[in-house]
Amino acid sequence: MNLIYSQSPHMTTSESAASMPHLGPHIKPNLEQDLEPVLQVSGVTKEFPGVKALNNVSLELYAGKVTALIGENGAGKSTLVKVLTGIYQPDSGEITLGGDTKVFNTAHAAALEGITAIHQETVLFDELSVAENIFLGNAPKGRFGLIDKSSMKAKAVALLKRVNADIHPDTPLKELGIASKHLVAVARALSVESQVVIMDEPTAALSLKEIEELYTLVEQLKQEGKAILFISHKFDEVFSIADFYTVYRDGEMVGSGAISNTNQDELVQLMVGRPVEQVFPNRLSIIGDEVLRVEDYSHPTEFADISFRLNQGEVLGFYGLVGAGRTELMQALFGITKPSAGYLHIEQQQVAIRSPEQAIAKGIVYVPEDRGNQGTIKDTPIFHNVSLPSLAKTLKHKLLNPAAELALTREYTERMELRAAALDQHVNKLSGGNQQKVVISKWLATKPKVIILDEPTKGIDIGSKAAVHHFTAELAAKGMAVILVSSEIPEIIGMADRAIVMRDGRIRAEFSKQEMTPEALVQAAAGIGSAA
Repeated sequence: MNLIYSQSPHMTTSESAASMPHLGPHIKPNLEQDLEPVLQVSGVTKEFPGVKALNNVSLELYAGKVTALIGENGAGKSTLVKVLTGIYQPDSGEITLGGDTKVFNTAHAAALEGITAIHQETVLFDELSVAENIFLGNAPKGRFGLIDKSSMKAKAVALLKRVNADIHPDTPLKELGIASKHLVAVARALSVESQVVIMDEPTAALSLKEIEELYTLVEQLKQEGKAILFISHKFDEVFSIADFYTVYRDGEMVGSGAISNTNQDELVQLMVGRPVEQVFPNRLSIIGDEVLRVEDYSHPTEFADISFRLNQGEVLGFYGLVGAGRTELMQALFGITKPSAGYLHIEQQQVAIRSPEQAIAKGIVYVPEDRGNQGTIKDTPIFHNVSLPSLAKTLKHKLLNPAAELALTREYTERMELRAAALDQHVNKLSGGNQQKVVISKWLATKPKVIILDEPTKGIDIGSKAAVHHFTAELAAKGMAVILVSSEIPEIIGMADRAIVMRDGRIRAEFSKQEMTPEALVQAAAGIGSAA
């Protein structure tokens, strides 16, 4: 597999790993020598049936400093976060906070000790208001122990202002988009006075402007003396915001040190245990006949006058900022929502798709951005998830044949390089990257004509990204038509044969492979200059 990835904008190709000092585990750079950790993890081990998720790991967090925790999906990062927040208890090892040994038997116990977490996938309640979500379980009380709603709203306003969220505290959460819900989750985490703030992929659902505002918030938290654990797969974020790094691989701590003493290539090598070239898959595009044509597609509130075509063997990129209408368009193409106008042609035949069942029957499948809630049934085994849309292929005498289900699942999960203890493992026990591979495997088993990948590498590690990119290229090479929705410019430029840019629910620009540049994409997405 010849993989090619774009370099981080903060690093140059001349900054090779060989030119920088190697920082192995337990080696402390001079910058740390005068610092005492606020939180220290020593020798923590956590095992599950058949899997040692953490094996004698360590971690140190310092007041007023950001430590980046880096590793592939399945490296143990999420398990450590759950240990620190009291969801899991370690089998062995020690956690000290402020120099005192602590045992967090519950999430509430960890919160009382001043440890709070902002998770990649927000844990909020759609039927409650923004203010109620922020202070759930921690609401200010008035006389007779009742919730002081006026005080709660006032404090919610202050917290929302602190995270630059223009959201009314009485707004029902279900009326907010993904990015706004994420900001509510950030405000919720800040509602508790914390010593340690854990940020798990905090920018995954945010726009460029919101990411800049989050950076400002992190600097504010540093000034307040918070110890911050920052988990991200985006190296530009790590090098922009972190003071220190710790790398986990396969449940073990394999390196740590000061960010100023390392570079991207070295961190990647620590993550995967081997050098990885920072380039996308080399692919020779052979564009065939038209597979999909969309004409004047419109929705009453989400998008308008959308027209484009898609051919066999083509990867068509869709770029835009949060709120551009890309996901809403893809959901309409898959029959989740209904358009108000327009036409859809598949292989020159006009069709009307009003449900996902009809879309699948016509050869269109959709890998959603929200893989956890929309892409899988998390509390069921992998093989049930993968075989679900293809049950007709696994029947024997009109009854489900488990052996056929397993064979089908094995074929496609092996092609996606799925990492799991067994195919009967429940999906909710997998890392985010491996959950994504299950979703893609499920749809590939239906042998579609068109596959829509909506942010397929959001929040997954460099190794899983490589597998998704490689397999996307392989699908196109075999003649499948691919729509790739991505907010990552290097991914659009590295993978797409053409790129369409959306803004405010409309197509604003289209670029050929030769015309695609970061500047052109951003200008069209933001309405800057000639692209306005």
